[in-house]
Amino acid sequence: MKLKEVIYNEIDEHSVCGEPPQLGIKFSASESPKTLEKIESTNLNVLSLFSGCGGMDLGFEGGFNILKSSLNEMLTPHYIDSYVDENQIKLKPTLFKTVFANDILGDARNAWVNHFKKKGYSPDLFHTDSIVDLVKLHKSGINVFPDNIDVVTGGFPCQDFSIAGKRNGFDSHKNHHGKLINNASEETRGKLYMWMKEVIEITKPKIFIAENVKGLVNLSNVKEIIQNDFSSIGKNGYLVLNPRVLHAADYGVPQSRERVIFIGIKKSALKKSVLKELEKESISEKFNPYPKPTHAHTSKESNLKSAVQLKDIFRILEEPEKSMDLSQKYFSKAKYMGAHCQGQIEVKLNGIAPTIRAEHHGNIEFRRLSLENGGVYNDEFSKGWNQRRLTPRECALIQTFPLDYEFVIESITGRKGSFLVSPSQAYKIIGNAVPPLLAYHIAKRLEEVWDLYFKK
Repeated sequence: MKLKEVIYNEIDEHSVCGEPPQLGIKFSASESPKTLEKIESTNLNVLSLFSGCGGMDLGFEGGFNILKSSLNEMLTPHYIDSYVDENQIKLKPTLFKTVFANDILGDARNAWVNHFKKKGYSPDLFHTDSIVDLVKLHKSGINVFPDNIDVVTGGFPCQDFSIAGKRNGFDSHKNHHGKLINNASEETRGKLYMWMKEVIEITKPKIFIAENVKGLVNLSNVKEIIQNDFSSIGKNGYLVLNPRVLHAADYGVPQSRERVIFIGIKKSALKKSVLKELEKESISEKFNPYPKPTHAHTSKESNLKSAVQLKDIFRILEEPEKSMDLSQKYFSKAKYMGAHCQGQIEVKLNGIAPTIRAEHHGNIEFRRLSLENGGVYNDEFSKGWNQRRLTPRECALIQTFPLDYEFVIESITGRKGSFLVSPSQAYKIIGNAVPPLLAYHIAKRLEEVWDLYFKK
């Protein structure tokens, strides 16, 4: 019998590889898009949701460059693959491999595909359909998601829980496509974690990781509701540990960024002895899946390295007018609005950056301010440098993306001077991302406990 092909949700943007527009889904009604066999017995397949430009995905796979000061060589020498130069270290690859990525933002997809194609990934791995549409398609009989998934990750939308937003929480006024609506429902942005829950029920991974802003834990009893909802997956089939708030600066990220991390583990896959340990009120260090801090920002344990300072980042970059890197060359020219407005401060070279925001309408913080506007780096002006805001590249390095990750991307098919990913969209997708180095620490800790946890 001839198979019926399902095609929907054609999007306008061309892939960065110059191919025809991506079709959101093009799957047969009777077979999975990919039945994944383990390429090696040690390979662990990751299904990524709300992927953005790939901060979590890059971190989970490893093999990228970071600043030397971002790595604690005393505590984590086994993370080092090689020394790139006097300023950078290449991290070892992990056992994890991304086999499915998803986000509704076309700019995020373009940046993701542009980078991950260098690693040999097909653009078809990334889907711009909403998670709601993907789940509905699966329920209609189409096998949307790959088999043999070991880990599901997802930074479900945080705008409705962030202290920087209106904090509508579950009562979001945007739907799963990001469009304004009048009434909240199960398909609104604030409840998309429930659809992540459905994907977990479909794919049955051994572990899932859900990430969101710290503001979620302070919003009524939202944390408990989400934890209980995740725990109900597969008729109470997952042990969802008490979520932890991780400060990125404690893991070598030069930024004040706190994120709440939920970890759920499939009970039936666990060794019975391990399940008992993980169900304890206080989990011992041996069994705890959360990574230990490596840098001293909020943590004050022994052997911690000093928090990474912004001057360590900026010294490896040229000023925009001298740079050939489009992500350094193009930046926001928004004028100084006065100290009473958000984003009108100068970053501190001897400290960490404030949170890199996705929604700032050009008012990203200043790399340097003039003396009359409150700047303190007079010596930089003596070099002929100007007052300016942070560039997308500086924001990306603060987030710990490597230098070879392109964010501002020129269009190869459009008019001259047009962008596949514009500077303004680059700021947005960088600000929305999970810091890759923070994700790497989570991934490496899961690697360490994997054989301890699971039955062979």
